[in-house]
Amino acid sequence: MAIDFGLDVQAAFHPLGFRYGAGVVGPEPELRRLDAIRANLRDPGCTGPDPVYAIAMDVFRSQDRAELTGRHLVFGIVAYAAGSLGREPVRSQGHVHSRSRFSGWSTPELFEIWQGRAFIYAQEFVADDPGRCIAVEARPGDRVVVPPGWAHAVVSADANHPLVFGAWCVSDYGFVYDDLRARGGVAWFPLLDGGTTVQWEANARYGKSVLQVRRARQYPELGLRPDLPLYTHIADAPQSLEWVSQPARQAGLWPQFEP
Repeated sequence: MAIDFGLDVQAAFHPLGFRYGAGVVGPEPELRRLDAIRANLRDPGCTGPDPVYAIAMDVFRSQDRAELTGRHLVFGIVAYAAGSLGREPVRSQGHVHSRSRFSGWSTPELFEIWQGRAFIYAQEFVADDPGRCIAVEARPGDRVVVPPGWAHAVVSADANHPLVFGAWCVSDYGFVYDDLRARGGVAWFPLLDGGTTVQWEANARYGKSVLQVRRARQYPELGLRPDLPLYTHIADAPQSLEWVSQPARQAGLWPQFEP
């Protein structure tokens, strides 16, 4: 049974991109080339699909424009190519969010998987001790929240199929890559075993850490409604998204929060 994601957008894979339906506004996608992410891969000299993925930020239904602007939110969509990057699945290079001028925080991000299977990997710090390291397996309809300040990357969990997902971010989003690049990527590398199974290998440029692998969960503590597509929260339950652009509203929750 098809899942309604509340936004009339179709991903295309040959070439990578998106088709917007009536009433949907979105930009030409940015294509992330393999050379742009090599520094954060386990094997920087690997071969793989190129471009690796397409990303379109600030996609919305025209009637939602004022609500989005007033709440300092943008919705992004991403499509990954099928395949692998050496022994790793297709994935993003990983980043930390820069500090938002609007909120003063390195803000959280809220993902929803639309097609394929993913791991949302997140680590608490980019330091010798990366702190808590968590990989959340997510399937179509699952949501994953990355808390403020955590480094994170999205990993395709199946090399045989493309991955598509959407995400809510603060409107003045920005990505910081330098600290991760200096360590050759995140603290744990995903490795393919037979194309559809992912194992994890520690990155030797960090100190010892433990990786927790878990399935996606719901987030009642953040007010997300499982009966609504993630995008349509902006029209039907906009208050449930306030913490994305204004994480201080949940300041007491974040110190112990885990994806």
